Amino acid sequence: MTIRAFENQQPNIHSTTYVDETALVIGAVELGEDSSIWPMAVVRGDVNFIKIGDRTNIQDACVLHVTHESNEHSVKVTDSQVGYPLIIGDDVTVGHKALLHACTIHNRVLVGMGSIIMDGVIIEDETIIAAGSLVPLNKHLESGYLWVGSPVKKARELTNKEKSYLKYSAEHYVRLKERTEAGLKLD
Repeated sequence: MTIRAFENQQPNIHSTTYVDETALVIGAVELGEDSSIWPMAVVRGDVNFIKIGDRTNIQDACVLHVTHESNEHSVKVTDSQVGYPLIIGDDVTVGHKALLHACTIHNRVLVGMGSIIMDGVIIEDETIIAAGSLVPLNKHLESGYLWVGSPVKKARELTNKEKSYLKYSAEHYVRLKERTEAGLKLD
């Protein structure tokens, strides 16, 4: 089974969202309209919640998780916050094998394959994270730029063509999930 409750939290999945039979969605997870979770991805909302917006795609083998509230044995993430949910906006493309942990990603963002986004990170609208990048704890990535490296650094402003690609990529994955679902009905 790919959809599981955790304690009293059941995933809330929009009727137009596609979750591959080999993916795993657990607990306090909300998946928006026309989004997609591809093979071998894990979306685990156990000790905090995960919210994924509309037309967002989480590609093969991604891992999405959260941090819990601290106790006497935990280290605080910041002085004012002791745990983070994972929040992803609309029209976001998350490339294969990315790891997103307790961060906030706004709208029209591309997270490159194999990237690692850590706790407390905020990624503003219309941003591209290059493949294999590491975004360290609590980093705030400004809108409209390409970010690269480990740790990530601002490389340059996005072109208008790159900005329009962000929306195109999300729309492409909506069409791909529809083609995938149509093929499954033929089986």
